[in-house]
Amino acid sequence: MQVHSTRCVSVVRRLALMATAALLSYGPLSHARAAVDPSATKAFQDLYQREWAWRMDLQGSLPDGKPSAHLPKADPATQQVRQETWRKALADLNAIPVQSLSAQDQVNYAVYKQQLTVLLDDQKMQVWQIPFDADSGFWSDLPPSDTPFLKEQDYRNYISRLNDTGRYFADEIAAMKAGIARGFVQPKLIVEQRLQDLEKMASVTPEDSAFAPPFKHFPDDIPAKTQASLRQDGLNAIRETVIPAYKTLYAFMKDEYLPHARASLAAEDQPDGKAYYRSQIREYTTLDMSPDEIHKIGIREVAGLHKQMLGVMAETHFKGDFPAFLKFLRTDPQFYPKTGDELLKDAAWLAKRVDGKVGDIIGRLPRGRFTIEPVPADVAPVYTAGRGGPHTYLVNTYDLPSRPLYALPALTLHESSPGHSLQLSLAEEQPAVPPYRRFNYISAYGEGWALYCEYLGNEMGIYETAYDRFGYLSYQAWRAARLVVDTGLHHLHWSREQARAYLRENTALSEHEIDTEVDRYIAWPGQALSYYLGESDIRRNRARAEKALGKAFDLRAFHDAVLATGSVPLPVLDGAIDNFIKTGGRSPYAAEDAQ
Repeated sequence: MQVHSTRCVSVVRRLALMATAALLSYGPLSHARAAVDPSATKAFQDLYQREWAWRMDLQGSLPDGKPSAHLPKADPATQQVRQETWRKALADLNAIPVQSLSAQDQVNYAVYKQQLTVLLDDQKMQVWQIPFDADSGFWSDLPPSDTPFLKEQDYRNYISRLNDTGRYFADEIAAMKAGIARGFVQPKLIVEQRLQDLEKMASVTPEDSAFAPPFKHFPDDIPAKTQASLRQDGLNAIRETVIPAYKTLYAFMKDEYLPHARASLAAEDQPDGKAYYRSQIREYTTLDMSPDEIHKIGIREVAGLHKQMLGVMAETHFKGDFPAFLKFLRTDPQFYPKTGDELLKDAAWLAKRVDGKVGDIIGRLPRGRFTIEPVPADVAPVYTAGRGGPHTYLVNTYDLPSRPLYALPALTLHESSPGHSLQLSLAEEQPAVPPYRRFNYISAYGEGWALYCEYLGNEMGIYETAYDRFGYLSYQAWRAARLVVDTGLHHLHWSREQARAYLRENTALSEHEIDTEVDRYIAWPGQALSYYLGESDIRRNRARAEKALGKAFDLRAFHDAVLATGSVPLPVLDGAIDNFIKTGGRSPYAAEDAQ
């Protein structure tokens, strides 16, 4: 099934080449090679090891990505230190002769330079002054939904983090006050929605809190007496520190932040707004594209996908036009689960079907496994339909009439396997790759891969009915429409209703999903652009590898080449596929697997 127009692929290819030219200083993208200099290698490794450990400590993590015993440090003074540290780190990196590094370290250099550049740009734009969006934020990211508790020390670190909640929330309140002072704030409609889940988190009992589940079940090797002590200490921390911190935060958001929230929606209406929006585009796409060009690509791609959707609609023998078909899909009970358990079980069945096929398309699979859980009730009303991490695939069981089963195959492929859960687990399981690549996430790559996995559902036979295939195409149109809607909102000053109408007319998303998605784009400028542009780049790379290698092309080896990079900027991925082609289409794991 041809999804992307040739025009879109050529545009993204041209933009990737432009970005590649701009990134020649990264090293692995140029052809000249010098002898490896051990002193340059040491300088590079010392730099990133020191900076990564420092960065993770500020984020409340250990160098291996696991939670530390304290929460992040986020006050304005620390933010200034971050900016100065990353400015110096980038200067030190630029002083290292990249051509004196090994081929692998040149790739590492490229990824690291992009990371530092994005981090420094965000500090310059003071993005830290808005630490929340429409469905996530510093306060909703704290409950440990995807964190395994295996040892006593894991619990003690967690309790220490719970006791640090008041200090951390005070840091973030100070950061938001700095944003208020310069008019860099979220729109009122986003703040009003977030007050609802904040109020819930501030009013629960310790036992019913989203922070309590780790204390309900313990590993068997932790003695019963120790379990009881940990449970008491944990619930006390929730009662005496966590819930009061949420009450203080709720009062601040309601009484101080909301009155200063803005009426406008566009990112370009923020202080230095045009530069801010362009910086977000560069961060989330890893390409230097204008909003107008992205908008045009989106309109063109939506039109092409619409034709394909009409073709699949004809297969169902529906009597009526396209709007009537969308209404039918949104309202007919046959397409919706009756209970949350039914939805979860269907997702589990789909994930297990993928399990039996994924080895046919990917050579190296991760050892890690994921579970499937419902989205926590306190955030479910404003949360997406699903979200995947290395350990957990969250499925939203809130408002079941907005969770169509015909979209569940595409959602599951995207969020679990071979999408986010597989990719993130595989990245973590590559010890030879520096930790800043194993535990970092670049949206254009990660979301591009996950969206590409929806396409792979066609080749894996996951879409069994015309309605499943329409759901897949609707999801593709939804991501193409994001190019239109995000730039429409933040550059062309669309209203919320314009954005909602565009999604309503061009996708089969439910009304509830349309609302939560549009609000997500309003609150998180640029992120929605990463999906379709990232997938287009992977699709383009596959097409050129197939053409160059002919009969020697092996799909499993190609996917290994894509996944072995970990999360990288798109121009670096292009370089990896250049190398894949030059080596005759061999999997990067071929030598290792032959031993």
